[in-house]
This record gives sequence, C-alpha cells and structure tokens, in this order.
Amino acid sequence: MARRLVAGVDSSTQSCKVVVRDADTGALVRSGRATHPDGTEVHPRHWWEALQQAVAQAGGLDDVSAVAVGGQQHGMVALDEAGQVVREALLWNDTRSARAAADLVAELGDGDAEAGAARWAEAVGSVPVASFTVTKLRWLRDAEPDNAARVAAVALPHDWLTWRLAGHGPVDGAAADLEALTTDRSDASGTGYWSPVTEDYRRDLLALGLGRDDVVLPRVLGPAQAGGRLAGGGALLGPGAGDNAGAALALGMRPGDVALSIGTSGVVSAVTGRPTTDASGLVTGFADASGAYLPLVATLNASRVLDAAARLLGVDHAGLSELALSAPPGADGLVLVPYLEGERTPNRPDATGALHGLRLANTTPAHLARAAVEGLLCGLADGLDAMRAQGVDVERVLLIGGGARSEAVRRVAPSVLGLDVVVPEPGEYVADGAARQAAWVLAATEDPEAEAPVWEASGTEVVSAPAAPHVREQYAAVRELTGTRPGA
Repeated sequence: MARRLVAGVDSSTQSCKVVVRDADTGALVRSGRATHPDGTEVHPRHWWEALQQAVAQAGGLDDVSAVAVGGQQHGMVALDEAGQVVREALLWNDTRSARAAADLVAELGDGDAEAGAARWAEAVGSVPVASFTVTKLRWLRDAEPDNAARVAAVALPHDWLTWRLAGHGPVDGAAADLEALTTDRSDASGTGYWSPVTEDYRRDLLALGLGRDDVVLPRVLGPAQAGGRLAGGGALLGPGAGDNAGAALALGMRPGDVALSIGTSGVVSAVTGRPTTDASGLVTGFADASGAYLPLVATLNASRVLDAAARLLGVDHAGLSELALSAPPGADGLVLVPYLEGERTPNRPDATGALHGLRLANTTPAHLARAAVEGLLCGLADGLDAMRAQGVDVERVLLIGGGARSEAVRRVAPSVLGLDVVVPEPGEYVADGAARQAAWVLAATEDPEAEAPVWEASGTEVVSAPAAPHVREQYAAVRELTGTRPGA
C-alpha cells in the first residue's frame, strides 16, 4: 500500500508553519515556514502569502491526501458580499476593544457587570474580554460604522485560510460564496457567540456585538468532518482548529493533563469531559478539537517578557538563563509584574508592568533576569490555580512553546508551580495537531467511526526542583500594584 501523506498548517501570530507527515505513522516527511508581519492588526492577504511560501518550501501539496489548518484564535476577519476583506483583521492581542468588552458584559446584565458576567458564562462558557471576536465587532460598530455596515460575513483566521485553500475568495462584480466558509468547535468557541454546551451559534449575542445578525457565519464541522477539497479537486480539507486545541491534539492530552504553553501568549489549558462556566472570567470555557472541552487561561505576556528582559540586559536568551539561574529563588525580594502589554488574565488591558522590591542588594542583572522568569511563571501558576477552582484535575503538567526552550524556565518552573513538569521535545505542536486531524479526516472517509490516529510520541524530559512557595507569596503581594498605560 502506497504511503499516504497529510499536511498540517499553523498560521500563528508571528509566522506560518507547514508540516507534511505520514498519515499512518506520523513521521515527518518535510516542512516549510514563512513570517507574518508584526502588529495587532494585519491584512489577511499576508497570511495567504505566507502560507503559499511555506507550502512551496515544504514541497507543495500535490502528493498530500488531506490538509488541516490550525491558527491563532479570535481574530476578526470581516468580509463584504464580494468576499473582500472589509478592513485589516484585528488580532487576539489587540486591546482597543477593552471598553467594548466591558460594555457587552454590563449590557447582558442590564447594567450589572457581575450579573452580566454570569449570563455570558452560562451562554457561551466564557466572559468576553478584549481578545474575543464579539468585542471586536462591537468596536467596529462604534468606531467604524461604515465598515460595519459592509460586513456580510465574519470569519476567523483559520476559517478564512481554509476557504481560500478551497478556491474561494474575492469575486469582482459578483457575490462570493460566503456560505462555503467552515470552522471547527474549538475556534468557534472563542468568538463569544457560539456555545460549547448547545453547539449552536448565539445570534442574539452576535447582534449585541455588531448591531445585527444578518451576516454569514462559518458552518461548524465535527472533529473529523471534511469541509471540502483543495482547489482543483485535490486533498481533503479538515475542519482545522484553534492553536491551543491543535497543540492539545498533537500532544494527545487526556483528562488530568494540563499544558503550560509559553509563546506570544501564555496559556494554561486542559482537556475535560464537561464544559466549564467560570463567571469570574479567569477560565474560558472553550471546546477542543476532539469532541471534548478545553478550559483555558490565557495571559498576554509570555515569551516576550523574556525577550524584553534579554534586550534590557544586553544578552541573548542563553545569557538570560545563565543570569537567572545564578540568582536565588525569589531574587532576594525583587518581583516583576510583567504586564508589558496590558493583561488578559487578570483582565487589565490598560495595565503596565511594574518592578517591586528594589534594594541595593538586588539591583543586579542576575536578580532582574530571575525576576523576569519568575514573574512570567507566577502568572501561569495563577492560571493553574484558577483551573483547579473550576474542578479541573491537575495530574501532569506539560511545558511547551518557544519559552520552554529556556533552560531557566524549565528549571525554575517546578519550584514556582510546586509540581514536576514534563517537557516534550520541541516541535511545531499546532501544525502537528492539524496534521493529525487531517489524518483523522482521511481515516473517517473509510470508517466514519474511526478515532484519531495514534502516532508515536516524542521523547520527554521530566524536571524536578524543590518547591519555593515564597516566590508566589511575594508576587501575590504586589501583582495589583501596577500603573496605567499613558492615554488609556
């Protein structure tokens, strides 16, 4: 039997990665990547161009049997009747809709924000913050009413790319096939107008955001349901996934597993058999890519905290790790609250970072490096506590993402978390998860009851360290003591 190949795409904030793998074994055959422009608003054509470059670098898709696209969540891709992009997409990390988020919460509670938060959580599993698509639609309605009036369909980044791969797109002088847009449960659950509990769109909440509900929304596909084929009748197209759900699928996460991902954002996620509804807003109740649920805590400030500290100290990342590990746990009382771009968890979009506990004895590069690493990890540890408060079992912690390549992060994490951490081999987890989904879609064409293929897991490292509870105690004492961004 000839080898069958599948492809997985990760269209992230910073770049596009493509992996081509053996559908049966998961063995990597080839790969490619291309960069995305910086910024919190980006025209989707840049994602399409990067995808074409990454696919070409990966040797093309002519011999591939199925493709799936994973991508950054929440981004607002607004299309007009002709399929043209109405304006640059607002990404998950664009906080201009913070006021809109607060207004939406209050409005659903008839002016009572606490009641509104409870109603949002009950309706869609999450309390909207500035990252959610529905808040960006409200911002569009209020700030750019002419653009809002043009909107005929709303998609997410991975939805739009899948649509383009199927051969759809802008049509000159005619209506585009907007009804061909598809998405998956995981990405739909991050919009603020799709419920993981009922598995239906809440068009009343869409109307609360945009001011109307007469727009096309992507059809939500099942975990192994094909949504079409590549343009020209080529490979099957999978439903795709949000980035965190894609990573969970690649890691084969099961109940009891919690992943701490340190990338552009910091993410604490777990797979559960039941949906969560946290009215505090700390835990977002998303769906996953397997048919289960993916409660998640996200922070805006993660690997770029390390980038900023390294830049400030004039060292590379290896040098930052060496400095951090030469200072004692707790950095002799020096604490960095790393809200460098505002923060999502806790919901402080206009906050700034702060450095506390400065003394002559701890004003050294090593202490600052240690405080940066510990501040990043304390934010994720708070997220782990929020998960436990929602009844999520925490039996195994997996440390992934670019930040997990930092020796200091790996060695300090167990002392901050009070748990051993498992560090899988570095990989393109989102793209790999998309590839595994593509293989599942392929298998389901032959057996509708087929489960996701089992691919041999990569090697892992288990890291242990004595718990250092004073690190979190001193962080907790000052985490609310931050400034406000100028002009906010």
